[in-house]
Amino acid sequence: MIATVIDAVGVVLPAHDEEDLIRESLRGVRAALRGLDGQCRTAVTVVLDRCTDRTPSRVAAELAGWAGAQVLPVHHRPAGTGVGYLRDLGVRDIVRRLSPVAPERIWLLSTDADTTVPESWVAEHLRHARAGAHGVAGLAELSGEPGLSAEALEHYRTILDDGMNGDTHQHVYAANLGLRADVYHRCGGFPLEGPGEEHRLWQTMSTGGHRLHRPTQPRVRTSARLRGRAEGGLADLLRGITERR
Repeated sequence: MIATVIDAVGVVLPAHDEEDLIRESLRGVRAALRGLDGQCRTAVTVVLDRCTDRTPSRVAAELAGWAGAQVLPVHHRPAGTGVGYLRDLGVRDIVRRLSPVAPERIWLLSTDADTTVPESWVAEHLRHARAGAHGVAGLAELSGEPGLSAEALEHYRTILDDGMNGDTHQHVYAANLGLRADVYHRCGGFPLEGPGEEHRLWQTMSTGGHRLHRPTQPRVRTSARLRGRAEGGLADLLRGITERR
């Protein structure tokens, strides 16, 4: 791959009624960004999606004194839009705030409010980005959840293992996704309607001939709950596995 200069990193994190999990998620992102040691500019946008619980106040507390981290409240969403609409709002907010850094020098990271990233998360993504990758799809492991049976957890791990191929894999998770801002715009961004926005964006990038990498590290940890916040998300898959067994 061709070496690439990355001067800025932006993280988008949508949240809808995530008062129980949002603090750990944000603390993980902050720790991962802290590892950059001033190497580049950073921006974080938490997109609050019509929250009715204590998520806004808990986010405000976590973002206090965190330079470059902001909230983008969404009180209404157009009919038919999915989480891709929220992620796209966050991406555009980040690119605007990181200006005048050129889009080809901005690395965009997507994660979720029920997900905790490791301290190496940003550094590992940047290693691939600076080596010339246009997009990076990492893996997501499940955190413990009382509602998920051991049999269902094992079935999910089988699905994960079936997509592995040495030091790469065939999975794409919005909770652990990175790409260059210029590529994001060139490919039309996250689809605004329906579920599976990360898969459809990844497919567009692949069809467009962009340099994509799916490494086995870093891995994030995401909730194994059976009732999620987004239609067609991981929770729906896990519930389906549980109900079939």
